[in-house]
Amino acid sequence: MSCKPFLFSPILNQASKTLNTAIDIVYLWVNGNDSEWRAKREKYAQKLEATGNLSFAKFGNVEGRYRDNDELRFSLRALEKFFPEHGHIYIVTDGQVPDWFQASDQITLVDHHQLIPHSSLPTFDSGNIESYIHHIPGLSECYFYLNDDVFFGAPVCLENWFFEKGFFVSWSDEPEVIGNKLKAESTSLENASRLSKQWLQTKADNSNTRADSTARKMDLQYQHIARTFSHSPRPMLKSVMMEIERDAPELFERVRSTVFRTWNKPTIISDFVLRWALAHGVAKTIDHSHLYIATGQTLETQSLKHLKKQFGHLDFFCINDTTDDAHDGDPRLLQVRQMLNALLPNASQNEMASSQDGNAVQALKLKQPLDMTV
Repeated sequence: MSCKPFLFSPILNQASKTLNTAIDIVYLWVNGNDSEWRAKREKYAQKLEATGNLSFAKFGNVEGRYRDNDELRFSLRALEKFFPEHGHIYIVTDGQVPDWFQASDQITLVDHHQLIPHSSLPTFDSGNIESYIHHIPGLSECYFYLNDDVFFGAPVCLENWFFEKGFFVSWSDEPEVIGNKLKAESTSLENASRLSKQWLQTKADNSNTRADSTARKMDLQYQHIARTFSHSPRPMLKSVMMEIERDAPELFERVRSTVFRTWNKPTIISDFVLRWALAHGVAKTIDHSHLYIATGQTLETQSLKHLKKQFGHLDFFCINDTTDDAHDGDPRLLQVRQMLNALLPNASQNEMASSQDGNAVQALKLKQPLDMTV
């Protein structure tokens, strides 16, 4: 599908007036190399373990979940290259600032304390944090939410992401999710799929007894598909997010009670929200061209070569740090940085002119941890 210029995109003519503005971008980011932050994380992990609570999700507290391999820097470069007409950028973080960051009136750092109740902090669970982002003051009605390891990989065609009063979602290439019960040995996304199925089935069963006649009705033809969603930029509508939170307050309360990612309280933004939208007619599925790379896999080098070949033709790609507890100087991390720097060599307007990515790459070559402390 050819990509029409942003200002003349059909979405701006079809949708409500609230969409006649630029589309904002929201990122989550953490600097897991920050010694002060690391001490806080270790303190609360030990505190949780001391209580006998062994409900950490699979891979819920490994280094790869928090490591900063400069993914955000390159994701912002991809954003500027492939979607320069975007709106305001918000980066949600725990009082941290990237050492290459260039402040401007086009980007805002949102501290956890500005978004999450003090009594609920700290939290190290992205599933908890992301459940609040639709409450960012001034956020546009129509926005993209990205983790920092997700990148646009081709010019953004808005008609492939949004339609009138709704948005598109895409499935991952992961295997089918088996079973209905949440399991400690399953990934967060697998358990999220099961939780969504349970909640939506219960709503469908009780649809005739619900007292609120103004609530949006489920599509009677909706069927659960036992797959996980792709690791993609998430197109969102703020008003729909508010509606979902009103409809399922117990799920938001549940995920917001976590300190670390917990197997029995999985993410809802990356599954339930999307399935709720599908079940209520405000989302449709689409086949986005995409690539998912897990850095801990043995075929990673082949995947990076595939990325180089397909770059510019992928709607998006994700480079998920699955090296887990590897040292920051692991050669796999260096390979990723070198590839991203080759594909996206031009600094974005969000980087300081004096910031040199080559210094960071050299630090990896010397197998020394990058000093990202602010």
